[in-house]
Amino acid sequence: MTDTIFALSSGLPPAGIAVVRVSGPQAGAALSALAGRLPESRRAPFCRFRDEDGAPLDDGLALWFPGPATATGEDLAEFHLHGGRAVVAAVLAALGALPGLRMAEAGEFTRRAFEHGRIDLAEAEGLADLLSAETESQRRVALVLTEGGLGRQVAGWQAELLHASALVEAELDLSDEDDVGEGVAAPALRQMAALRDASRAMLAAPPAERLKDGVRVVLAGPPNAGKSSLFNVLSGREAAIVTPIAGTTRDRLEAPVMLDGVPLLLIDTAGLREDAADAVEAIGIARSEDAVAEADIVLWLGAAEEAPPGALLIAAKADLDAARPGLPVSVKSGAGLSELRTALLDRARSLLPVPGTLALNARHRAILSEVADDLSEAVSAPDLLVTAEHLRRARAALDRLTGRAGVEDMLDALFGTFCVGK
Repeated sequence: MTDTIFALSSGLPPAGIAVVRVSGPQAGAALSALAGRLPESRRAPFCRFRDEDGAPLDDGLALWFPGPATATGEDLAEFHLHGGRAVVAAVLAALGALPGLRMAEAGEFTRRAFEHGRIDLAEAEGLADLLSAETESQRRVALVLTEGGLGRQVAGWQAELLHASALVEAELDLSDEDDVGEGVAAPALRQMAALRDASRAMLAAPPAERLKDGVRVVLAGPPNAGKSSLFNVLSGREAAIVTPIAGTTRDRLEAPVMLDGVPLLLIDTAGLREDAADAVEAIGIARSEDAVAEADIVLWLGAAEEAPPGALLIAAKADLDAARPGLPVSVKSGAGLSELRTALLDRARSLLPVPGTLALNARHRAILSEVADDLSEAVSAPDLLVTAEHLRRARAALDRLTGRAGVEDMLDALFGTFCVGK
């Protein structure tokens, strides 16, 4: 944290403009060395940049941001340059030649912002999601985290927990005082029950991972039911081998697709039957059963009475038999494919976070589940000493949620996923 770091913070050259960022105690000195002067704070004067020997590097804009009110919470300088490879390389080399400066590591700018309290851990996670967002839904959900949506929610819960803990401690320590009688903690416990219910409601909402990994859509049914043909049509490519021979598909096949902006993971499976022809088919059937058990949506291409609960019943090969129950679909004629896509997307959208709302990732849910359990124990505990301990544990868990405690290993993993300029 005492080093001054620098890196290219814009896209890789060649580009119209390149931004090189410097952060740390020597940022001002570095800017003065290359620009010949330290510009007025938060202004963008035009400068000629030179190396330590006075040789010209480029003409551009120099910006100076004194800490702590900066992106990283420390002194920050930016060089806005022409985005050619040679220009960027020359400026980076000139910065590297200055004493006390080094190239930034992956995610180090963002980590410094976290360490200096400019962002919390949830905001950093949101930024990572925003950088990797490929769809509009991913962008909007990530933006809620990046802008502190979870942090504000947690701050409100922390205030409620502190108030409840204070009332519980007051009854424990001062119940014999005239102005603090027994039962003073009762309103706090009711408040904690409401907070427990609110946290469980948040846990029940669609997880953020579905936006990244896609809604798992498994095509299942008996052999030769038309699963692979439908899989190919939905995935938009010949991903699965299709033959009239029953049992052609021996293993599960996966294809990530995007339909109308909805991320799906299509999974073709081996045909389900009790009398497997050999050990290889038996393994394929077992994997098919596992896929059905893990599916978000099952497209069932078998008999209606054998469909898994909640499955979308598909009457495949409708051009050969139009009387079967289920949504009639024919890959050969194209009949019913539009209706199938509509039904599939309606179900998938109901399983995804609503764009612009707060969506929790696996780490958030694990911690919030601990909070809900501790609040439940706090409310039902027969002894206020036990209640006070569970409230303390709930507060500590919320600290981990925003990165205030106990997350060092996770920080290394998270910030390591960022690019160097972040």
